[in-house]
Amino acid sequence: MPKIKAALAAVLVMEKEGITQAFGVPGAAINPLYAQLRERGTIGHILARHVEGASHMAEGYTRAVAGNIGVCIGTSGPAGTDMITGLYSAQADSIPILCITGQAPRARLHKEDFQAVDIASIAKPVTKWATTVLEPAQVPQVFQQAFHLMRSGRPGPVLIDLPFDVMQAEIEFDIDTYEPLPAYKPAASRKQIDKALAMLNEAERPLIVAGGGIINANASDLLVQFAEITGIPVIPTLMGWGSIPDNHPLMAGMCGLQTSHRYGNANMLASDFVLGIGNRWANRHTGSTDVYCKGRKFVHVDIEPTQIGRVFAPDLGIVSDAKAALQLFVDAALELRAAGRLRNRQDWAAECQGRKGSVDYLRKTNFEQVPMKPQRVYQCMNNAFGQDTTYVSTIGLSQIAGAQFLHVYHPRHWINCGQAGPLGWTVPAALGVRAADPSRRIVALSGDYDFQFMIEELAVGAQFKLPYIHMVVNNSYLGLIRQSQRGFSMDYCVQLGFDNINSPADDVTAQGYGVDHVKVVEGLGCKAIRVHRPDEVAPAIRQAEAWMAEFQVPVVIEVILERVTNIAMGTEIDNVTEFEEVAGGKADVPTAVALLD
Repeated sequence: MPKIKAALAAVLVMEKEGITQAFGVPGAAINPLYAQLRERGTIGHILARHVEGASHMAEGYTRAVAGNIGVCIGTSGPAGTDMITGLYSAQADSIPILCITGQAPRARLHKEDFQAVDIASIAKPVTKWATTVLEPAQVPQVFQQAFHLMRSGRPGPVLIDLPFDVMQAEIEFDIDTYEPLPAYKPAASRKQIDKALAMLNEAERPLIVAGGGIINANASDLLVQFAEITGIPVIPTLMGWGSIPDNHPLMAGMCGLQTSHRYGNANMLASDFVLGIGNRWANRHTGSTDVYCKGRKFVHVDIEPTQIGRVFAPDLGIVSDAKAALQLFVDAALELRAAGRLRNRQDWAAECQGRKGSVDYLRKTNFEQVPMKPQRVYQCMNNAFGQDTTYVSTIGLSQIAGAQFLHVYHPRHWINCGQAGPLGWTVPAALGVRAADPSRRIVALSGDYDFQFMIEELAVGAQFKLPYIHMVVNNSYLGLIRQSQRGFSMDYCVQLGFDNINSPADDVTAQGYGVDHVKVVEGLGCKAIRVHRPDEVAPAIRQAEAWMAEFQVPVVIEVILERVTNIAMGTEIDNVTEFEEVAGGKADVPTAVALLD
């Protein structure tokens, strides 16, 4: 059997596991792996400007296309610690990414060597597995196990830490006989599905809550098929948004305290039964379980056994991959329908759709003020961007309002870090989405602070020709934190504004908005436009698309907002405060999805 370096074995296994793209930052301790990447030339590499950025690029790459696994590579010490936020974000949303770090030689691990840190112990709480490989001969099987774990059960990230001398050592390994390990996916039994359907059939006003597990399982088509067979309306979670098109008559709106629709909450409160599939009952979806659970029964289907009962005890729990469960649900529902035993849900579905199309349950977007209100920005975006648009966003009032007002029509067209919400995620994640799919229309959405957090990664988009549009809604505030501080009667340490001494006196950055994002973006090799008025948004988008086609770089559209806007949110799904005007007629909501042709 031929002898090869352990680092080469690692690259060969990644090739066999389908890896064609990596993101990272090289360093002395990981150079043996980079040497083999260079020698093989089979795995592309995008050089990040910050290792955390590389980890979020890997996340975006995974989230964009079913079956993808993003790879992030860095050196020893701080490169690994920089990856922790990306690992946490991936773990929280059940996203598989592989992080690979270099490490000091084994003989120096206990000697406080330069940039030697026990990264496996640090990463353990935010990974499915984190390990430092101490035996060179184990390298191929460690990588094999990593891919097996990432794909099995609840997906998630893995970190592999490779000491320098381990990578350099020669081992016996035959890649020609290598086979990936089959992934383990628990599957519901027909008995469990029949029980769930019997409970559903007894209900008067049932709903399906569709979680991100459906998108992870690539099961959105089955969800829509099951909903159409049974006639049951669907409430997607934030992570499940796009699993059923927004304009589908059975899409009943999103429910929650922040990223929700008024009609979605109303439909949830009117229900008496909920079938949750691939969701985790996140607190910003449910609010208190007292309100959320009152008067309704629950069946919970999830791939992770310990997720059943974690937030509240369902009336029936089923451990299953979402796709396996939905296939059985479809089969069983078809049999019930053929036997004439499936209840007619037309009246209930029409009631839910009636709320969705009623101005009484819609928030006004058609504001004319200048500086602009954010609601009007999303109205302009709905007009400009079609159903094929993929949105990428992170956290903050920009993301919350985006979820309230934008429309999503396909799975993996809302790319969002739902649970962790690290500021700065949007730029690198959007670059990862573009690397995964060179053809789709990508629109990122950030507030000014999220945008500033990892703005340096725009240079990656310029260098590697990764074009996308980035909408930056700028109120020069930590807007969500300012709004939450209202409960403490303060507005403290959240103002980002200052008078920029380098700007002309008539520029907004010299009048309290601070950072000149246009200059910064241009300095990083990209293009940027500043917008002040609603009628400037559409021309700016057309210009952005022309620049992307010409230069193949990211284009930023900065929209100057009024400094203070409070976005609808609350403490319970029956207690959401509407800080701004709600719709008084159809003219107030020209892009509400139920009112579009």
